Amino acid sequence: MYAYKFVQTQLGSFFQESTYRKTIEEYDKQGWRLVQVLPIAYNGHGKPTDYEIIFERLLS
Repeated sequence: MYAYKFVQTQLGSFFQESTYRKTIEEYDKQGWRLVQVLPIAYNGHGKPTDYEIIFERLLS
């Protein structure tokens, strides 16, 4: 069986540093494996603004 973790993050913009890489690296160090990144919110132009990063790892 697997355990799953769902983490919300933003892609960032021209003036804001993106945090998704730091998030993925942080969870990787804890033994989590990246499964998928899903857009969960969009701006008025249809561009995704918020994402959910899905991680998994085997249960002991």
